[in-house]
Amino acid sequence: MNKQTKKIVIIGGGITGLTAAYYLQKEMRNAQLPYEITLLEGTDRLGGKIQTDTTNGFVIERGPDSFLARKESAARLVKEVGMEDQLVPNSTGQAFVLNNDQLYPIPGGAVMGIPTELSPFISTKLFSLKGKSRAAGDLILPRANNGDVDQSLGLFFRRRLGNEVVENLIEPLLSGIYAGDIDKLSLMSTFPQFSEVEKQYRSLILGMKKTTPPSRRSTGKKKPAFLTVKSGLQSFVRTLEEKLTDVHIRKSVKVDQIQRNHNSYTLLTTSGEELMADSIIVTTPHQQVFHMLREHKEVAPLQEMPSTTVATVAMAFSEEAIKKAMDGTGFVVSRNADYTITACTWTHRKWEHAAPKGKVLLRCYVGRAGKEEIVDKSDEEIVQTVLNDLNQIMEIEGHPEFYRITRWRQSMPQYEVGHRERIDKVIKGIHQKMPGVFLAGASYNGVGLPDCIDQGEEAVTSVQNYLK
Repeated sequence: MNKQTKKIVIIGGGITGLTAAYYLQKEMRNAQLPYEITLLEGTDRLGGKIQTDTTNGFVIERGPDSFLARKESAARLVKEVGMEDQLVPNSTGQAFVLNNDQLYPIPGGAVMGIPTELSPFISTKLFSLKGKSRAAGDLILPRANNGDVDQSLGLFFRRRLGNEVVENLIEPLLSGIYAGDIDKLSLMSTFPQFSEVEKQYRSLILGMKKTTPPSRRSTGKKKPAFLTVKSGLQSFVRTLEEKLTDVHIRKSVKVDQIQRNHNSYTLLTTSGEELMADSIIVTTPHQQVFHMLREHKEVAPLQEMPSTTVATVAMAFSEEAIKKAMDGTGFVVSRNADYTITACTWTHRKWEHAAPKGKVLLRCYVGRAGKEEIVDKSDEEIVQTVLNDLNQIMEIEGHPEFYRITRWRQSMPQYEVGHRERIDKVIKGIHQKMPGVFLAGASYNGVGLPDCIDQGEEAVTSVQNYLK
């Protein structure tokens, strides 16, 4: 072997690790770099939270079902691996908020719950006159004078728009993304753009109106916001894996500890094997990172970082079973509503490929910060609870033809206030103590597929710079 060969190990075979492996391999080939790349995955399959079930002609995503179209890295990677013909946009349609046992259409012009058009906001019955008046106060309120100090999403939006708009619209929309408590989630780590809008335009309403294209403001017929892979996201993972012909992929290998030896590293696996590396990209959840680097006090903040347990409940029906059909793509649930489900997607309406003709696919979500006990109940109890909730607003006859429940334990990292500073400190500490070891993934800088793909690409750049 060439003395100059550099061994790079990627720990974790979710979308972040797969991205890092793909782009490292690409750089290695293009620049004829002397790399030896190994990808280690602790389970017997790649893809992490990406799991697709194809039963009886249904395409059921058990983890993420799509990605934001405006964040281009995910679509770019799908195209790079030759699956451009499989990319499909979501069908647009009315989305609702469930509050007081009633479905209210999300007002036209609401961007992440922030009103940007007057008429739909005035006419909606989702808020009282008092709530609307308080939200209008945003138009005259001064901007905050606390600069770039982090605060919770709840505190920020309540100050600008009042409690009612936050509880009935903003909270169900935003907390669904992170399965978190908006009164704890960090503004600067989740939606820093809103802070920038306030800084620049003073009023959130006026600022969002000026910065959002009209096509994205309308909640009627609008430009699709999401894309997915028609054959299922797992087929994308499979194709990525097939492309990694110059990467040693090893499954069911768990790393217990990473030790530094001068300018290289030893990875100790749970089976007692030792692997050598010149540089490492760690893409596993933060709890596992803390365990692997437990001898270093610099990673202590990762031990304190909370995660939420959630579950997805996909249920297949025939069209005849739905006696009171809804014209839309789904709804989110207000935190004040007395329901266990937090959201429901009418998947067959949002994604035409997801269900055969004459069939209905509903995908519901249960579990959120502080209310996670439902996930520990039996499958039958969860399905009955979800059906009871749905039957308060829809009319469903009998039980589903089949269902798929996927429990995601401690899987949703919570970016609480001060998250960015804590993570920056951890990364800086690792850089000093363990140069050449890089962290990437959903625990750090965004939980969506494009965010993870971006972090995988950034890690590749970091490794190359380090090895130079």
